[in-house]
Parts: sequence; C-alpha cells; structure tokens
Amino acid sequence: MKTRALWILLAGATLLPGKAAELTPPPNIVFVVADDLGYGDLGCNGQQHIRTPHLDRLAAEGMRLTRHYAGNAVCAPSRCVLMTGLHPGHAPVRDNREARPEGQWPLPEGTATVARLLQLRGYVTGAFGKWGLGGPGSTGDPLRQGFDRFFGYNCQRHAHNYYPTYLWDNDRRVPLDNPESAAHAKLPADADPTKPESYRSYSGREYAPDRIAEQARRFIREHRDRPFFLFFPTTVPHLALQVPEDSLAEYAGQFPEEPYVGDRAYLPHRTPRAAYAAMVTRMDREIGSLMTLVASLGLDERTVFVFTSDNGPLYNRLGGTDCEFFQSAGAFRGRKGSLYEGGVRVPCIVRWPGRIPRGTESDRITGFEDWLPTLLDLAGHAADIPKGLDGLSFVPTLRGEPQPPRPWLYREFAGYGGQQSVRQGNWKAVRQQLAPAAPARTRGAAAPPRIVTELYDLDSDPAETRNVAARHPEVLDPLERILRAQHTPSAAFPLPALDNP
Repeated sequence: MKTRALWILLAGATLLPGKAAELTPPPNIVFVVADDLGYGDLGCNGQQHIRTPHLDRLAAEGMRLTRHYAGNAVCAPSRCVLMTGLHPGHAPVRDNREARPEGQWPLPEGTATVARLLQLRGYVTGAFGKWGLGGPGSTGDPLRQGFDRFFGYNCQRHAHNYYPTYLWDNDRRVPLDNPESAAHAKLPADADPTKPESYRSYSGREYAPDRIAEQARRFIREHRDRPFFLFFPTTVPHLALQVPEDSLAEYAGQFPEEPYVGDRAYLPHRTPRAAYAAMVTRMDREIGSLMTLVASLGLDERTVFVFTSDNGPLYNRLGGTDCEFFQSAGAFRGRKGSLYEGGVRVPCIVRWPGRIPRGTESDRITGFEDWLPTLLDLAGHAADIPKGLDGLSFVPTLRGEPQPPRPWLYREFAGYGGQQSVRQGNWKAVRQQLAPAAPARTRGAAAPPRIVTELYDLDSDPAETRNVAARHPEVLDPLERILRAQHTPSAAFPLPALDNP
C-alpha cells in the first residue's frame, strides 16, 4: 500500500496549477452527500411515499446517473474514496474505526484530496456536515485536508444525535442550546409508547442540520465573487430518528405506525415512518434553499450541483426504520454494509445549466473515485489530474457525448465479514467472509477460509438472486484476476483470506 499511495503524500506539494481551458471563471461546485439514503428514496427514482420536490427538480434540470456507486458500503471508507480518487483496495481508510477521544481513523498527512487540489487552483473550500475522516487536530482534520472552512460534526458517533450539545466550527467547539442526552436509549418501561410526551426528552431546541445548513448558505454568500467548492455531507437520514415537529406534521397520520421503543438501537420514536419521511423531506427543503440562494445571487449558470449518498439504506427495523415499507433500496439486494447492489448503488443527480443536458439520464457505470478527476476536468484543469488515480473523468458523459464504458469498477470492504466485488459491464462478481471472526480455540491449526466467488448477470438479474458462477467460468476467471490484482494489503484494515492465503 505504501508504494501505491506514495502519490498521496506528494501530489499536494508537487502539482502546479494548470491552464484553465475555456472557463473564466471556473464553475462553483456544490456537492451534497446524503447519509444512508437509498436508491429508491427519491421521487425521481420511483419513491411513492416521501416527497422530494427540489431533488426531483434538480433531476428534471440535469442528469440522473442510474449506475452510480458509492465508494464503499459504510460512511468513512466511502467518503475516503470520494476525497482521494482511489478505490477501496488502494484507499487509506477502508472501514469505520473509532479514534479517541473523538473522531475516526484519519487520512494521512498531505493526502491529495479533491478539496486540496481545487484549493491549489484558486477555489475557496468549505465542508458542512459530517466529516468522519480524522478527529480534531489529527492528520485527517478537514482543515488539514484542503478545507478552508468546516462546520458540523467531526465524529460519526457524535452525529448519531441530531440535538447535540456542540458542533465544531473550524477548530473550536460551538455550544448548542440542547440538554445532555444519549443517542442510544430505550423508552422507560413505565412510559406510555402512544403518548407524545413520552418522547419529549429525545429532542432539543437547536436541530443540528438547521445550524449546519445556515452556515453553508453563509459560505455561499460570503464567497459569491470567487470560485467555491461547497462539500455538504448531511447527516440525514442516518439514525437516530429525530426531526422538528413542523416537519413531522407534514406526514402526520399518513402511514400505519407502530411506536418504536428503542429496543433495536438508537432513540425511540412514536411515529417512526413519518419521522424517516420527514427527515428526507426536510433535507430536500435545505437543498432547495441552496438552489434558491445560488439562483438569487446570479450564479446558477456558473454552478455545478451534485447530489448522491454515501451508501445504501439501513437494514430493516434497525433504529425503528422501515426501509422495506419505503422500498428504499428499490429492487436491489443488500443494504448498508453489503457490497450487493442495495448497499452501494446510490442515487446521483448532476446539474449545470447550459452545460449538462436537461432531463437526461446515463447508465454509464461510475463511482465515487471518479469525482476527483471529473471535478478537476469540469473546472478546466484536466491536465492537472494526478497520475495513479483509480478514478476516471466522465465529463463527456455529463455533456451528453459518447464515452467508452468504464473497464471495471472494484470494491472491497474490511467490515461485515470482509467482502470484495467487481462489476464489468453487466457482470458482477462478489466475495464474502474474507475477514471471518476468529474461530473458537480447537486442537491443531484451523483450516484457511475457502474463498467462494459468486457471479451475477445484472442485466437479467438486477436483484442478484441467481449465482451463475458455475455456468460461466469464462466470465468468472478474468473477474477473479481483477479481484486478486486490485487488493493491496492494509495492516490497519486486513482481509486475512487475501493477505494470508
């Protein structure tokens, strides 16, 4: 991994700004990443119960990418792929891992993030929301990874509570007017689960997403006269189920409900389906406010909007969610934590008025690693795209022009038992149990785990229900070679079945 990642440590210092092509000034970029939002949670992707009018308008005015893949199956490693342009077999962060006293496993010092590369080319950069790639003061602190401004949650664990007692404003804590409360609690046994007053202690006075969105809008207003990169990794709709009453009222009485008492992690809620829908609709409203602000400042034709999600939706009933009721994963198999389609195939919309054809869609296979080169290309700096990336610019696709298909898309995940996948055209190979739990102590040496590769034809079987590996060895063999070649061992995030064959 050290050899492969050497460019990470050097690129930020050695790359010089190139000549912007024809863009004077280069476009602003607003990049929104939802948290645990499924492919099927948007109206423009077929959602029937949740209203997302602003995102539906974004799709009507831009392009939907229908085969877009998150960087990984959970938060931190997915965002690492987005930031670095490296797929998960080469990226430095490959799973969620806590770091004390606050934060997660950090990006290395000097990582050539998309923020740093844009910053070097004259962009002012800001991140507003959930970071999760290095605690305050660590090498992964957003202020040390190319961002001029940060406001929100640094730590993913802290972000489990939408009414926290503080958020981070750059390198200082900002208190919020909320009481101390846990993000994981059960309804007391003597509380009536049908009464609203039983749940009042699980809310507060300052809803963190509102504070974060306010700062994001302020960033746009303050930097309207120069190119900006606004990274907006919202916490919505990640658990816990918490949303202000005005939004909850929009869905009051619309769904059959069963109170969630907190017995499956996170906080209780009296109307969990309405809460989930309201969280998504409130997020949509905040995105609409960003769109309105950009238009009011006369920046619409100079601003690229991107919307996507960091991974698929939660497994059903965790924390009170009901992703089966909402069909959050669409027709796909798997949820968050899985490399089946439902865990990593995510919604994606891109809009740039006058540059990206309106109301279009593309079925080109794209992934989070492609955004770093694509954004540099859109900004007029294609010549400055670093060597050694796994990502590929898909600017021709966004312009509606022909582009050769992606050769393949690789994923690996050290969590949830250890997994690998690769997609090539309509074929997808999947491996599991590459990091099995240690076996119970027995006599003699334990047998090494047997690696089994599944194969699916996604054109005929998008739900990955029929493993056809035995019928197509001619397809499986070259995909297995890619799986072997693209994994580089990581001491921090091992896959024992691959690292110690």
